[in-house]
Amino acid sequence: MNIYQNILNAISKGEKLLAVLIDPDKMKIVDVSNFISKVNQSIATQIFVGGSEVDEGVTETLVVEIKKHTKLPVVLFPGDVIQITDKADGILFLSLISGRNPDYLIGKHVEAVSKLRDTKLEVIPTGYLLIENGKETSVERVSKTKPLKRNNLKTIVDTAKAGELLGNKLIYLEAGSGATHAIESEIIQQVKKELNIPLIVGGGIRSKQELESAYKAGADIVVIGTAFEQDEAFFDELRSLLPSGQFPKREK
Repeated sequence: MNIYQNILNAISKGEKLLAVLIDPDKMKIVDVSNFISKVNQSIATQIFVGGSEVDEGVTETLVVEIKKHTKLPVVLFPGDVIQITDKADGILFLSLISGRNPDYLIGKHVEAVSKLRDTKLEVIPTGYLLIENGKETSVERVSKTKPLKRNNLKTIVDTAKAGELLGNKLIYLEAGSGATHAIESEIIQQVKKELNIPLIVGGGIRSKQELESAYKAGADIVVIGTAFEQDEAFFDELRSLLPSGQFPKREK
């Protein structure tokens, strides 16, 4: 499976993509079957797995269980090297370009190579920008970096473009898990206008109106995690979101 090429193909057809983010620290193995059943029946097109603070081995156990119940691509969204497992299909090779901590710009990546070398994971270089959302996030705490200010649009846009010019294949605008509010449409619009690569937007999206707003502003992939964790009925709410033709047809 070529995850990145499939993303490009979907975007070229005007299709919108939705990734469900599952945090290994919050999802119990006994709940996976029921949760993934809802994912399979939804408009979701990818499953992202990862968190900022996860114990060693937990991610692999979760990924193995998820793979038993779905044919959707399972992509690692790791907060640390210990979350890498060859049981997944791919990995977002994240560079926290909104911060200036060398560990998250290159240090962790060097550590990861010895683990990635022995896997068949599809590695997708991803420029990751943390945008302030009104409270401290776990990403901010763990990475010891500060998010970009929402009102500093030029810095956000220039940082995203720099990420593309550095060779990243995706740009990810993140408000953080449990964000008090989603990233504004103006930010998404201006960043998208500068990019020639796909744009991912996540954090703080808890309604179909906010999801639709992110798509209309230019997000190619929207990531939702907390909203599904708190209320699985959100799956049902999204069924009437957009005409089915705007989402890729895929095997469940």
